[in-house]
Amino acid sequence: MVSVYDVPADALIEDVADRLADRIEEPDWIEFAKTGETRELPPEQDDFWYVRSASLLRKVAKEGPIGVDRLSTEYGGRKRGTNRYRVSGNSSAPGSKKIIREALQQLEEEGLVETAKGQGRRITSEGQSFLDNAAADVLEELDRPELERYA
Repeated sequence: MVSVYDVPADALIEDVADRLADRIEEPDWIEFAKTGETRELPPEQDDFWYVRSASLLRKVAKEGPIGVDRLSTEYGGRKRGTNRYRVSGNSSAPGSKKIIREALQQLEEEGLVETAKGQGRRITSEGQSFLDNAAADVLEELDRPELERYA
């Protein structure tokens, strides 16, 4: 049986994003929202919402139960110090919690994720089978000899 751990993350996220495009709806405000304070512009991908939702689903499956704060840290970035005066060095900044929270709420409405009281979000059995089916399809499509041992 193929699981999330057996296939490359980028191929799995791309396939799950295509599947989620039919199940969840992109908010109207997403084309104007930045993904964190370290970014200057909103994302330019057309399917950004579905890719981020698929990535969140995979992270919850691998590391769950996990909360919005920890996820925003993982989706954050490096905030650079000033170049003019060298007042402060680099530091890290969290990602947008609104984007993460909205995506998790939509995944929860679809029954793929559930809230664990006081612990964060964790994947449901339906969500796990959804990811396992996607991983099996991705493994069939990949033409990589080093992954044949999982088939």
